Amino acid sequence: MVIGRVIGTLVASRKYEGLEGQRFLLVQQEEPDGKKVGDPVVAVDTVRAGPGDRIFMVTSREAALALTPSFVPVDHTIVGFIDSVDVEEV
Repeated sequence: MVIGRVIGTLVASRKYEGLEGQRFLLVQQEEPDGKKVGDPVVAVDTVRAGPGDRIFMVTSREAALALTPSFVPVDHTIVGFIDSVDVEEV
């Protein structure tokens, strides 16, 4: 799973069959401490997230499995909200 923050929305008037009705959001991936990682990605929203929400998402094959029907061509799917992150130093 990947931590991220929703930074915007993406509107697509034409979509691959199986993605009709799905909502797309722009997500900035983050470290647990909130530091940005890489470039923003487009993710399918399954939890009704919005701008500013801290979320976690699945990637790769798991991203496609999180949708109905599964195995649609997606790389990132938002599957939950993050309330807090606690990191213990080892």
